[in-house]
Amino acid sequence: MSACTGLKIFRQNSSSMTNNRILFINQEIAPYLTSSANATLGKTLATGMQERGFEVRTFMPKFGSVNERRNQLHEVIRLSGVNIVIDDNDHPLIIKVASLQPSRIQVYFIDNDDYFQKLDDDEDAVGSNRTDNDERAIFFARGTMETAKKLRWDPKILQCSGWITALVPMYLKRMYGDELSFKGTKVVYSILPGNLTAPVDERIFNKLKEDGFSSRDLKKFSGLPFDTDLLHRMAIDFSHAIIVEDPEVSPELLEYIKSTGKPFITHDQLEAGPDAYAEFYKSL
Repeated sequence: MSACTGLKIFRQNSSSMTNNRILFINQEIAPYLTSSANATLGKTLATGMQERGFEVRTFMPKFGSVNERRNQLHEVIRLSGVNIVIDDNDHPLIIKVASLQPSRIQVYFIDNDDYFQKLDDDEDAVGSNRTDNDERAIFFARGTMETAKKLRWDPKILQCSGWITALVPMYLKRMYGDELSFKGTKVVYSILPGNLTAPVDERIFNKLKEDGFSSRDLKKFSGLPFDTDLLHRMAIDFSHAIIVEDPEVSPELLEYIKSTGKPFITHDQLEAGPDAYAEFYKSL
C-alpha cells in the first residue's frame, strides 16, 4: 500500500477495530515539556484519542527538565528495580507516574540518572547533542517494553513518536513479540520535526547485537550515515505503518517509506487533527 490520497479508505475499514486501546510512546508531552510543538502534539493526540472513545496510556522519558514536584510525579516501586545492561554496564530502571490533567490519562516516565538527568551542555530539553543518544534510545526502548509487559494492558495500537522511540519497534518484534500483551498489536511510528545534532555512535550495531539482534536484522542498515535518518529507517522497517509529521523530511527518507509498501500518511493529510489519526488507526 502506498501513500493514502485521502481518508475514505480509513472509514471503510473502521469496523474492523475491536480493541480500542492505544499505548502512546512519546518523546515529549506537554505540560511536562512545554517548549516544543512536539510536546503539544503529544498531549493533543493522547487527549484527542481519549475524547474519541479510545483507552489511552502514555510513556515518555523523565528528562531532567521535567519538574517532578510541580507535575506530581511519584515512583512506582512494583515497576521499578530492573537492571538494564548496555555495553556491559548496568543501568537501573526507575518508573514514575503522573496523571495528565484534566484527562487523567496515566503517564509513565522512564527514568535513569545515567541517561536522563539534565546536563549543563544539553542544547535542548531532550539532549539532541548528546554522544550517548544511541544508548538512551536503547534504554528507553527496553525500559518501556519491560514496563508495558508488566502492565498487561494489551494495546491494539502502539504509537511511537520521535527519534528516542525509534528502537521500540525493533525490540517489540524481536524481544517481546511472543508476549501475550502484544499479540496482534500494530506499531505506528511517527517522524517528528527535529534531528539529532550529534552523530549516532558507530558502535550502535554492536550494542544491539549484545541484546540478541542478528547480523541479518542489521545488515540492511550498514553503510548508512550515523544520523537521525538511520534511526528512522530502523523504526520504519519494524513498524506496520508510518506517520510523517515532519514537513522537512528528506526526500530520500520519504522515498524509502514509499518503497516499503506500508500504509503511511504525511503532514499535509493531518489537517483534521485527531480525527485524521483516529481514522488511520482504525484502518490498521
